[in-house]
Amino acid sequence: MSYFYISREALDKMKAELHELKSEKRPEISRLISEARDFGDLKENAEYHAAKEKMALLEDKITQLEEKIRRARVIDPKQISGEHVSLYTTVVMKDLKRNQEVSYTLVSQEESDFRHFKISVVSPVGKALLGKKVGEVVDIKVPAGLLKYEILDISPANL
Repeated sequence: MSYFYISREALDKMKAELHELKSEKRPEISRLISEARDFGDLKENAEYHAAKEKMALLEDKITQLEEKIRRARVIDPKQISGEHVSLYTTVVMKDLKRNQEVSYTLVSQEESDFRHFKISVVSPVGKALLGKKVGEVVDIKVPAGLLKYEILDISPANL
């Protein structure tokens, strides 16, 4: 079993989702199955089969979430120094092709959210930045071409 690192906030969010699935969604779908059973012949009961399929999908999601929670290890923010790019650091860089600054926070794959400039450490950009220090120039091959960044600042992310 491989572990992955995650913030306390992200783990709490996963646990809350799991609780909701088990305590609200599961009983709701069980009720739908029970109601559909009352319609009669189960062989030709579309509502029953649809509800059973919903339950199967829900149970799969619950199992996946439980497994993620089991594998998760909360990272201690005190372990992040900001000396080099690592998980849960915010990196300010200069895009040398466009001559503009960009900033990303490196997070676990489960927490990535590009709209909020949180990129996964397993993404092409995240992988290329790991271990780099201030002043280094990084060439990153991405599907859209080649990116060239100079690292201006590295700081621990606000977790």
